[in-house]
Amino acid sequence: MKRIWLVVGLALLAGCGVQPSGVTDGGEAPTGVAPGVTLYFVNARGELRPDLRRTERLGTISDSLSLLLLGPGASGLHTEIAPSEPPRVIVVTTPGVIRLGVPFTADEVTPLGIDQLVCTALGVHVQSGGSRRTRVQVSFVQPTPESDELRTCPLIR
Repeated sequence: MKRIWLVVGLALLAGCGVQPSGVTDGGEAPTGVAPGVTLYFVNARGELRPDLRRTERLGTISDSLSLLLLGPGASGLHTEIAPSEPPRVIVVTTPGVIRLGVPFTADEVTPLGIDQLVCTALGVHVQSGGSRRTRVQVSFVQPTPESDELRTCPLIR
């Protein structure tokens, strides 16, 4: 009887040839269900501020940028982006870079307005489980040197 337990014990210890492996990184976990989307507007002191829009879902980067271009509503905040029609942004996501094709020229947006676009896009990307290290490239209707710049959001670290 002792031999049987010894054989069973050795078989369990041998593990049928499976060797233990080290810990592997599965990346960042998604953040879960969203009550809405966070848009980035500018307060009275000229600072970028998040503003949660209760949409009952996160939506896509394109959806969030369309909401951003509609303006701040009655939030007490303002935008540094000129109104545009239609308020549609083309979004192309590749590993490490989100490219935004915006329906206006670089003259119709301030640097803080560009931050609004970048932060809103990155916010949705990160909340969907994407990497915080992703960069955003904004392409304007009339290409400029600013169009090639890879950006990040000063509020998302």
